[in-house]
Amino acid sequence: MMSDADEITLFHAPNSRSSGVLALLEELDAPYRLEIVDIRTGENRRPGYLAVNPLGKVPAILHRGVLITEQVAALLYLADLFPTMGLAPAIGDPRRGAYLRWSVYYAACYEPALVDKALGREPGPVAMSPYGDFDTMIDTLRHQLDLAPYLLGEQISAADILWGNALNWGTMFKLVPELPVLLAYKARVMDRPSFRRVSEIDAALSV
Repeated sequence: MMSDADEITLFHAPNSRSSGVLALLEELDAPYRLEIVDIRTGENRRPGYLAVNPLGKVPAILHRGVLITEQVAALLYLADLFPTMGLAPAIGDPRRGAYLRWSVYYAACYEPALVDKALGREPGPVAMSPYGDFDTMIDTLRHQLDLAPYLLGEQISAADILWGNALNWGTMFKLVPELPVLLAYKARVMDRPSFRRVSEIDAALSV
């Protein structure tokens, strides 16, 4: 059991990247408290929050005096922190490599591709682009999800919490093609009690 001293602080802005980390905390039944960052008023660009993350981004988590920024880092850290919940294959588990691959693929390939597409920018020469080209990046993900309900097979992992949230936003803003396999996967993840709870929390905080 974790003590009160082990409470996790999540720096959270409603309806943002940090919602996925909040969903993971709910999945893990972790003790946490929210430190709300109002990005609508630019609070994330003021000195108080820039001391947490100089880039002004959420999420960030604070645990046992250790500050962790970057969404993927926070998800990997939290899932490893609660090994009995089964959301992160342990080191030595043959699924660990794929788990890390798909988690990092989000930050290294998907998000840069989505930003370029949203801004109408060309990706640049393939040799210089972190994701190559948008269609190949999406098709690589689609191929994996054609194989099984979740990225690692039949069992959900923290990587799916990350990707379900990402595809929810990507399809909502019409940046990701509404392929049946992606829509079915997104619905499977977003219909979990953890995400329904996050929707309630975010709705209350957005009033």
